[in-house]
Amino acid sequence: MSREVSHKRLVSLDAFRGFTIAAMILVNTPGSWDHVYAPLLHAEWHGVTPTDYIFPFFIFIVGISVTLSFGKLLARGKSKASLGWKTLKRAAIIFALGLFLWLFPDFNFSEIRFPGVLQRIALVFLACALLYLHTTWRQQALVGVVLLVLYWAMMELVPVPGVGAGVLEPGLNLAAWVDSVLVPGKMWQGTWDPEGILSTLPAVVTGILGMLAGRILAAVNLSEEKRVLWLFLGGFVLFAVGTVWGWVFPLNKNLWTSSYVLYTGGLAALTMASAYFVIEILGYAKWAAVGVVFGSNAISAYVLGSILPGLLAPANRWYVSMFIDGAALPKLASMLWAIGVCILCYIPIYILYKKRIFIKI
Repeated sequence: MSREVSHKRLVSLDAFRGFTIAAMILVNTPGSWDHVYAPLLHAEWHGVTPTDYIFPFFIFIVGISVTLSFGKLLARGKSKASLGWKTLKRAAIIFALGLFLWLFPDFNFSEIRFPGVLQRIALVFLACALLYLHTTWRQQALVGVVLLVLYWAMMELVPVPGVGAGVLEPGLNLAAWVDSVLVPGKMWQGTWDPEGILSTLPAVVTGILGMLAGRILAAVNLSEEKRVLWLFLGGFVLFAVGTVWGWVFPLNKNLWTSSYVLYTGGLAALTMASAYFVIEILGYAKWAAVGVVFGSNAISAYVLGSILPGLLAPANRWYVSMFIDGAALPKLASMLWAIGVCILCYIPIYILYKKRIFIKI
């Protein structure tokens, strides 16, 4: 695969990123958690729902963005050292934002939770950026394979004190034990955390898959049609291998299992290929305008979507009592609240977009 990269900005990537963020806000802000359509909830443990695609899709996009943006910066003469320091700074800011969102609005530091969504994004971004700067794409692929196999072997073969080996149940698996020993503060589920330390290793591989997809999208020696073909082919292979691996190492978002990495990475590649074909090749971009706006300031949109529920708590209680409790279609009313939150997030992001203001973290 060529090291040369295309410097063309991809509207399809912006749209993919934006729709992913919008979906993340939608599933995180129902009017009432007691009334939610099943596809808008995470799987309770093993298995996946459409909601379980959202987080790995975003991390996959982070990987693509690392390849495209760092490739451009290196081509413009930026040094690897300067990009390395910039990476550390950005990762630290994203991690700190995650801590802020957990503490908001009460700022009870005695209940602080160090793992989290933005924290995992920060760590994956840092790992992928450093890999991009100091390894070839073949070495990145090898690192990905090693991490997935190593994680599978550790989860299945390393005995958990007092439990034994191969137990994947909540709070009893190796990832939960590692977190109980190493993670300070509060964990999401008391005895375990879905964004814990050990499960971040396979999450890095999700980012690596995005980096490899970015190599395909940026390769100047490939026609647009061949880029789509390679993405479709690679996505299908990943999806198939992840499905088969899931028969023995179950698909599990909370554990971020190796099979889940390949399964969702394959779906992400197929989605990116479809968006690229429709928008970049066929030229149908108007339908994706909402996604492009959200994608232009994705982290800002996510922060807004995380802050608004706290600010709107009194209004939410009124809405629940008036339109959800005792309603004929409570799940629909609950989803309409989430759509309303998405619209509220969209308005300031749209204003920023029209003014060409892009908040760089």
